[in-house]
Amino acid sequence: MKIPVAFTPQVEDVKPEEGDTVDQMKQSFEHILDTTSKDYGHGVRAVHAKAHGIIRGRLKVHDALPAELAQGLFAKPGEYDAVARISTNPGDILDDAIALPRGLALKVIGVEGERLPGSEGDATQDFVMANAPVFTAPTADAFAKNLKMLASTTDKFEGGKKLLSGILRGIEATLETVGVESATLKTLGGSKQVHPLGETYYSQTPFRYGDHIAKFALFPVSPALTQLTGDTVDTHDRPDALREVVREVMIEQGGQWELRVQLNRDLDAMPIEDATAEWSEADSPYITVATFTAEPQISWQDGQTNAIDDALSYSIWHGLAAHRPLGNVNRARKDTYRFSAEYRGRVNGCPMHEPREMAELP
Repeated sequence: MKIPVAFTPQVEDVKPEEGDTVDQMKQSFEHILDTTSKDYGHGVRAVHAKAHGIIRGRLKVHDALPAELAQGLFAKPGEYDAVARISTNPGDILDDAIALPRGLALKVIGVEGERLPGSEGDATQDFVMANAPVFTAPTADAFAKNLKMLASTTDKFEGGKKLLSGILRGIEATLETVGVESATLKTLGGSKQVHPLGETYYSQTPFRYGDHIAKFALFPVSPALTQLTGDTVDTHDRPDALREVVREVMIEQGGQWELRVQLNRDLDAMPIEDATAEWSEADSPYITVATFTAEPQISWQDGQTNAIDDALSYSIWHGLAAHRPLGNVNRARKDTYRFSAEYRGRVNGCPMHEPREMAELP
C-alpha cells in the first residue's frame, strides 16, 4: 500500500469563475428559502430541510492511533459530546413516501485548536455526510445546474412527486441489476426506501487530515443498527415514517457507529477536484479513528425536537483548520451554507450560533 499523500495547498485547483458559481447557488437557495418560509411561516434549511431524528451521544477518539491517523481532532485520545441529525435532501418538507437520499450530520462539541476561516471562536467540528460514497455532481458548476432544477420543483406537485418516486425507484432498480446507478434519479425520488439507521454515511468529498488528505465515513456497528442494513421502510400512509422507525430503535436500544477515514494515497487515482470520483477501498481502506455512541433516547418529539433542530446549523466549514474542506464543491459550500443558515436565523428571529457545550441546546 502506498504511503499517504502529504497535504499542501497546491493539491487544490482554484478557478477564477468559482465566485460566479457560488452566486448562482445562492440564487437557487434564496428561491427555495423564500418559497418554503412563505409556505411554512417558518425558516427551514435550503437543503436537507426535513429531519428524521436528533441523536445525542459521545464521540470517543481512539488511543494508540498510528501517526498518519493521529491528526487534527484525532491527534490524541479523548471524548466529546456530539449531536447527530438524520435527514433527507430536499429543501421542502415532503411525505416520506417520496424516496430520497439519506443524510447524517454530526456535530462534535468542545473541540480545541486552530479554526477554519469564518469559524473563529467556535468549538465545534462538523461532519456532513450522505448515504452514497460520492457526490451527485463532479463540480460545483455542475451541482449549481442541478440545484437550479431542484429549486424549480420546490413546493410543487407533492402528489406527482409520490407517483414519480415510485416510477423512478423501479427504473433505478432495473439499472442496478445491470450494474448501473443514477445519482440524478435517486435525487429526484428514485432512491431505495432504506432504514436510515442501517446506512453507512460518507463525506463524499475530500478534506485536509492534518498532514494528509482524507474522506470520512460513519459506519453502523452495533447489532441494533447493522441488522437494519438493507431493510426497507413501509411509508404507505405514513408521512413521517422515517421519524417513527428511527425513534423506535433509538428509544429501545440506542446505537453505536464508527467514524472512519480513508487516506489519499495517489492524487491521480484519488482526485481532489472531482467529487464523483470514488477512491478505491482496495488501495486505501477506511480505518476507524473514533466511535460515536448514543444511549437509548427519544430521537424525535414534536415541539421539543423541532426547537433543537431550529437551533442547530451544520456546515463542513465549522471546524478545525486541520480538517479544511478541499475541492471546488467544498469551496462552494462555504458561503452557500452560511447564506442558508443566516436566512433561517433571520426569518425565525434567532441568529445561529455554535454551542460550546451540550447544555446550550434546547
